[in-house]
Amino acid sequence: MTSTSPAPGTRATPADQRIAADDAITAALSRIRRNIATFGGAYPDDTTVDDRYQVRPAEGGIPVGGNRGWTTSFRTGMLWLAWEFTGDAAYRDAALVDAADFERRVRAEEDLDTHDLGFLYTLSTVAAWRLVDDEDARQASLLAADHLMRRFLEPAGIIQAWGDLSDPAQRGRTIIDSLMNMPLLTWAHEQTGEGRFADAVARHTAQLREHILREDDSTFHTFYWDAETGEPLRGATEQGAFDESCWARGQAWGIYGFAMNYAVTGDERLLDASRRCTEYFLRHLPADEVPFWDLVYTDGSDAPRDSSAAAIAVCGLLELAKVETDAARAAEWTARAHAMLASLIANYTPATPEDSDALILHSVYDLPKGNGVDEGTLWGDYFYLEALMRVARPTWRKYW
Repeated sequence: MTSTSPAPGTRATPADQRIAADDAITAALSRIRRNIATFGGAYPDDTTVDDRYQVRPAEGGIPVGGNRGWTTSFRTGMLWLAWEFTGDAAYRDAALVDAADFERRVRAEEDLDTHDLGFLYTLSTVAAWRLVDDEDARQASLLAADHLMRRFLEPAGIIQAWGDLSDPAQRGRTIIDSLMNMPLLTWAHEQTGEGRFADAVARHTAQLREHILREDDSTFHTFYWDAETGEPLRGATEQGAFDESCWARGQAWGIYGFAMNYAVTGDERLLDASRRCTEYFLRHLPADEVPFWDLVYTDGSDAPRDSSAAAIAVCGLLELAKVETDAARAAEWTARAHAMLASLIANYTPATPEDSDALILHSVYDLPKGNGVDEGTLWGDYFYLEALMRVARPTWRKYW
């Protein structure tokens, strides 16, 4: 970790925070530009290895560097953000190369058996449509939304998370991350006026609010329904410490996802869910405001941190502050977001641009499986850059 944070017991002034954010943006853009030169049109893997991104390995007939998995669009989202920060056509042109490849992927029906079509197409082709009126990207986004709707299970009223719909191990399962995939359907409803998209968003988010959010305001990572009867069955985890623990990144998805979906559905219970996720998350932070990978761990633990969860939470807190109906609460959410971002800048970024390909260090992908522990991650990098954008340009229009 770097060591540029204020001395213990002091608080950075607003001017100090602005300078730190400006410097952080400059450093992040430098790293993104270098990664364009390193990878070209090839996609990096989900996480770094020893703080360096590797080219995405071949799998399932998709070649080395190919567009597969759920994280490739985070690179594209960073390119769009970099273009918005700078106006430099090199970032836009690289993003458009990615967007064209995402169009090819959906038309070829390559690796689409996932709810993460929302992540994949919101940050690539929806962003291309929003920012440069790319009609091919718009059509690709609508195709992706149609594919995502194939995963909607009646009468459970949920979008299945992973796998072929006939896979008994995955049938009827959703995960808290799915809240972030709903904006693709919201956008498709805005574009087409088709009520099926909005209905799926309303029903799916209501089911998560009812069952994935626990009475103590923590969250399950995953939850299962009977796909035939719609009966809720049980909560579990794939990436948390244990089924009843609270996986930090999942709780951060809850902050952001419930707030964002409240804004489009008007369901007050989703606003309450985001508040509850927020309060639990903030109560379980260590002194430096960046969580351990699971919120069961506290100060004094030697468990790994997850800086990506903090970056997501910063964006979520700022989103919640925008829709919060209580002014005092909104001010508190904003202040905590700024404090968390300040800690990320001071303590979780590479000391020099050459030290890592990642924008932020010390994230965790999947600790139980030993995957990407204490490394940079594509999503951590994206949400960190989005957080910087939200702070530097409060009127910025999100891609979600």
